[in-house]
Amino acid sequence: MTATTLIPIGMGLIVLGAGLGIGKFAAAAAESIARQPEAADKITGAVNLPLFLLEGVAILAEVFTFLMLIL
Repeated sequence: MTATTLIPIGMGLIVLGAGLGIGKFAAAAAESIARQPEAADKITGAVNLPLFLLEGVAILAEVFTFLMLIL
């Protein structure tokens, strides 16, 4: 297999992994808010930063993978 066939598979795996991670994070946050609605602001604040970081890492991985395809 050549690199041009493996890179799209890698890009798909990046998106899949990021989607699963974000989904687990959001599900845990929703469950926590359902258990303690009065702490919704604190839970939301604590969840936002890791979600943004996870999404940023996924975007950077996609960019680097795409650059490997071009170069």
